[in-house]
Amino acid sequence: MASICSFSCSILHYKNHHDRSRQFNIRKPLYSSQSTSKGSATMKAVTTAESVVRRSANYAPSLWSFDEIQSLSSEYTGEDYMARANTLKHTVKKMICNVESPLISTLELVDDLQRLGISYHFEDEIRNTVEVVYNNYYKTHDKWNRMDLNVKALGFRLLRQHGYQVPQEIFHNFEDQIQNLKPHLLEDMTGLLNLYEASYHSFEDESILDDARDLTTKYFKENQDKISESISALVSHALEFPLHWRVPRIEAKWFIKVYEKRSDMNPTMLELAKLDFDIVQAVYIQDIKHASRWWRNTRWDEKLSFIRDRLVVNFLWTIGFGYLPQYSEGRRTLAKVNSLITTIDDVYDVHGTLDELEQFTQVIDRWDINAIEELPDYMKICFFGFYNTINEISFNTLKNTGILILPYLKKAWADLCKAYLVEARWFYSGYTPTLQEYLDNGYVSISGPVILTHAKFLTSEGATQEILQCMERFEKIVHYSSLILRLADDLGTSTDELERGDISKSIQCYMHESGATEEEARRYIRELIMETWKKLNKERAHANSQYSREYIEYATNVARTAQFIYSEGDGHGRPDLLESHISSLIFNPIQGTK
Repeated sequence: MASICSFSCSILHYKNHHDRSRQFNIRKPLYSSQSTSKGSATMKAVTTAESVVRRSANYAPSLWSFDEIQSLSSEYTGEDYMARANTLKHTVKKMICNVESPLISTLELVDDLQRLGISYHFEDEIRNTVEVVYNNYYKTHDKWNRMDLNVKALGFRLLRQHGYQVPQEIFHNFEDQIQNLKPHLLEDMTGLLNLYEASYHSFEDESILDDARDLTTKYFKENQDKISESISALVSHALEFPLHWRVPRIEAKWFIKVYEKRSDMNPTMLELAKLDFDIVQAVYIQDIKHASRWWRNTRWDEKLSFIRDRLVVNFLWTIGFGYLPQYSEGRRTLAKVNSLITTIDDVYDVHGTLDELEQFTQVIDRWDINAIEELPDYMKICFFGFYNTINEISFNTLKNTGILILPYLKKAWADLCKAYLVEARWFYSGYTPTLQEYLDNGYVSISGPVILTHAKFLTSEGATQEILQCMERFEKIVHYSSLILRLADDLGTSTDELERGDISKSIQCYMHESGATEEEARRYIRELIMETWKKLNKERAHANSQYSREYIEYATNVARTAQFIYSEGDGHGRPDLLESHISSLIFNPIQGTK
């Protein structure tokens, strides 16, 4: 296979002599070579076959250089560290198997292991423990009525998380239980907090859980200044984002610090959590160095000066999708995929004229390397790097699994570019779509289906038949996860993108359609995210195999990571918003160096 680097240099002499008819004729006129502006976006003249003024988003450069990334290292790769981790794991395994009554002790142990980020070492033991808990305590309603609110809520959350069908009716009398607790509620907030967290595992039309969420949220907000210090951090954290919506590895880093201060902290579990964090971080360092070398070889950062150089942020996304050390190949691959998405998105959103985008979409759809002669020079560079990378990913998967995934990848990428083109046509024609029109296209254009198509073949090896059989069954999972990604992105980026001169996002579409204020529209979009999570929760409950559980968790993590990345604005476009998280997850060990 030809190298991306050498080809990207050689194709610069090509000239586009083709004058092809266009499928879509509505377009804004080409600007003169003088600078002008749209909103606060800079319009920059670039000469190709004619003088064309192109938009420029003036993206900030990467905060991390290639040399800085390549200089990363970790001492937590040595045999001594691995030996100590194995000793600690052996001790914790015995702890799980020997846990005794009361039931709350078992539930809290499982919850702590999960939140500390080390439960993946004890999957069989935890699975057996959870099954025993379900069969002995939660399978029949006569046991529910004898439980206190804390046990009931924590058990419900953990069991639904593990795929058990515990009905919402377990909380049919939650208001009576809270009323009985009221004289001591401020002293015993744990049950209320677990009820709040449990409510986020609800399905559509589960009104009991909706009521529980509303009541607990109201109570916390009204009494925040009265809550004891030992639990106030957990309450504030939960009100920002519920545990079910949080990115697992980022949550583990935060929870380790909280757990360390607890009076009932288990030293063995704490030591294992810290050591495991640093050992896994050493794997991330090798993964990001690999992805960084690929990115430099594309030379896109110098040849395509208008794009975002976001290799490190794109890698952060992959940790959000799958943080486990065994997903190393998946992280390396998806860091490339995410970087391709960012680059091609900038071609459509920032640099390309409508005519060029029509051409580019046709070439992607045909998947014909010979067709690049039709493209302008910058698109030749972009297409060839993209084409080479996707073919290489497909070839590696064929070697490792025996599955020819190229047809699936080609379709997913063609669908993405067609969705980008729809948005480009809207922009050039000045059209504001209805919210439904926007979302029907937007869940594709946000790239979730492309990411999750690649992930189907990266989350588990040796499941060839099941992967192919599950493709259709996962359509709803892909749709709901991608829709949350779309809506979270819009909440975080729509203001900046409109100022650059982009199409209306979901917020503006709803405002245009309904006459709502921006504040009302944002509230509506947040409600839409909540309803989509309920649908995703229901689909999660139908996972019936190891492969489907792994894939659905991966898809759920796409939604979680999106809400994290865009929680304080455009974290993808402005990596300074994420700098501290990136440093703590990838660059700085939790225990420091010795």
